[in-house]
Amino acid sequence: VCFYFIFITLFLFIDGTEVDGYAKTEGAWILSLKRQQYSANTAAECAIKCDAEITFTCKSFIYIEKDQECWTVGANSKTETILRRSSTALYEKNGYLLECVNGIGTDYSGTKTKTKSGKICQRWMAKYPHRPNITPQSHPLADLESNFCRNPDGDSGGPWCYTTDPNTRWEHCEVPSCTEECIHCSGENYRGKISTTEKGFTCQRWDSQKPHNHGYNPSALPGKYLEENYCRNPDGDPRPWCFTTSPSKRWDFCSIPRCTSEPPTIVPEITCTTSEGGLYRGTMAVTESGKTCQSWSAQTPHKHNRTPDNYPCKGLDNNYCRNPDNERMPWCYTTDSETRWEYCRVPTCENGAGPGITVINEDDDEPVIPTEEEDCYVGDGTSYRGITSETISGKRCQNWKLMTPHSHNKTPQNFPTADLRRNLCRNPDGDRAPWCYTTDPRVRWEYCNLEKCTRFPVYFILYLPTCLSVAVLDCKIGNGETYRGPTSITILGVTCQAWSAQTPHQHNSFTPQSHPTKGLDGNSCRNPDNDVNGPWCYTTDRNKKWDYCQIPDCAGLKCGTPVTKPKRCFGRIVGGCVSKPYSWPWQISLRTKSKRPSAYKVLLGIHTERAIEPSKQERNLEKLVLGPNRSDIALLKLQTPVLINDKVLPACLPEKDYTVPSETECYVTGWGETQGTGGDGLLKETGFPVIANKVCNRPSYLNGRVKDHEMCAGNIEGGTDSCQGDSGGPLVCNSQTGFVLQGVTSWGLGCANAMKPGVYARVSKFIDWIDTTIKAN
Repeated sequence: VCFYFIFITLFLFIDGTEVDGYAKTEGAWILSLKRQQYSANTAAECAIKCDAEITFTCKSFIYIEKDQECWTVGANSKTETILRRSSTALYEKNGYLLECVNGIGTDYSGTKTKTKSGKICQRWMAKYPHRPNITPQSHPLADLESNFCRNPDGDSGGPWCYTTDPNTRWEHCEVPSCTEECIHCSGENYRGKISTTEKGFTCQRWDSQKPHNHGYNPSALPGKYLEENYCRNPDGDPRPWCFTTSPSKRWDFCSIPRCTSEPPTIVPEITCTTSEGGLYRGTMAVTESGKTCQSWSAQTPHKHNRTPDNYPCKGLDNNYCRNPDNERMPWCYTTDSETRWEYCRVPTCENGAGPGITVINEDDDEPVIPTEEEDCYVGDGTSYRGITSETISGKRCQNWKLMTPHSHNKTPQNFPTADLRRNLCRNPDGDRAPWCYTTDPRVRWEYCNLEKCTRFPVYFILYLPTCLSVAVLDCKIGNGETYRGPTSITILGVTCQAWSAQTPHQHNSFTPQSHPTKGLDGNSCRNPDNDVNGPWCYTTDRNKKWDYCQIPDCAGLKCGTPVTKPKRCFGRIVGGCVSKPYSWPWQISLRTKSKRPSAYKVLLGIHTERAIEPSKQERNLEKLVLGPNRSDIALLKLQTPVLINDKVLPACLPEKDYTVPSETECYVTGWGETQGTGGDGLLKETGFPVIANKVCNRPSYLNGRVKDHEMCAGNIEGGTDSCQGDSGGPLVCNSQTGFVLQGVTSWGLGCANAMKPGVYARVSKFIDWIDTTIKAN
């Protein structure tokens, strides 16, 4: 199995300001009546002012670096509305974000609002249905806000609250311990510090990729508390586990005793589901195709480990549809020996989602193949209806219907005319350009990677020192951190203030002295703080301290950046989605009549399998180098170079040993078997998520067949896959630098079968071999 590539190395430097003890979110502003404004030269100085605040309990602060403005706030994202705002950063104290207790929880400041029996808490300032003895006035330092569980009187049973049940004055709340070394249920809420497995292996740190690469990135999974090297259960396994520090043992379960106290009480959903249906406790026992469910305690006709003993608290009674392991909806094993399992079509609770949960109707979110249109925007982009779903820094957009990782009110229901479909870039609120919330928990929102439809001229400044001519483009690459052009006017036409000047605006954050390598000579637009929205400057307008500049993107060809933007559809290769011509310009067709290298032909720049396009480039093969240790990868050396243009362009190579996180959207293309679904002879594409090897190797999936130098991708329910004839083709995933070649189509058990995702050679494991082979040839 062979593939062709050319690569260009790109580097991205991100300059971030972190403050110990605080979680930072870019582009966020918090609404709160309890706040105080100060001047501060750095975020660290602002943190000191927050710690010293005496007028209220400071839980977070906002810092605006360009204005050197500091706002201390008596609230955080758990209790108050978060808005999006350019060039601001929200810093929240980690202690107030914890949803577990230390000791008896006198310092607990989380947001639990239900008691152990599921009763809703009464507000602390309310006098009905119970007249409280403990109030915000009697205990001003106890943080008695709203109706959150607290322990203001040092009760030995932990946090509690008055209830809204007239017959029950108060009850304790079910808040997990931060230090308790035992587990309830499957240990999903375990927050202890055990870091040794049941076989005696020491756990590997979650933020480390050695000795085992993995996709369980703490920053990408903030709600899973992947701290240090502590045992955790982030993926719905029977109990907590960890990767080990032994090269010979990838991962292992941890030996943590079960708690003797009662497990947390859940409020079940009986007739419908919210979110992924983990709380569904109804009696549906038939799959979506009409098959009867197998009892969870039975092992015939299908053997499995999703038993009531392994998954307590999951309601695995009889043969009812359930979701014990974080699938996307309730499911069950079937009584049909030919069908191991299927999803159940349980109705969604359209009006019963509750706060913080948004229900997605699966039928309503089916893929929509957009019309062919130029992917640019007019004016402020309010009318933009294109398909871009990535930000200016390359982050993937959050689905408008979802409330994670960022809660918001820009929903399709609130903005019905804004076309807030899926995670497509839009401008529902009349901002200056299309934008989206991001899937990065640390960055609330960003403008999208889009240009205006009216093209700006590219100017050339020519310097002639002796015999050397150097051309400097007045355009930016990426966010313009390296921009050194002469533009010195803001987006509104205001002349820039010189960086060394202190009038009309006084500042000391960005000067030629403080940032000597940032090109802050004169008054030209620059990006010294790596602002994702591009170059800016202080202005000569006394009423406007600073503003962005209108700098066009440099025209050019970079790896992984097609000139023709792909559809990125979620149709199927087996099932059919024809690509835009030349939107995947690294795709080649490798043809041969024998296994001799001289018999191979490499066709580039084509869209049809017949290869009749005028853009076709045909090259002969000089050498074929097979991958090490019989791995399913190879390098091809061409007899003559190819011409890089808008129809022939390489994908980027990944970092060495990089592991693509689980659920990352990736795309595969090919002219392979379509099983009668149409589009034969044309390049087809599909997108689907990466599946962690740990999950893919489960007995019910590929049963340990996937090696460390391979990766899985596909939809667990089937229907989307690469197929015969696609072998050797690219699996690319989007990143800040463009599309990266993360996988090479290798093998699978059939095409698009449920529980049998496709397997790909993991390119990041071969970076050293690629480099060595190229140098040797």
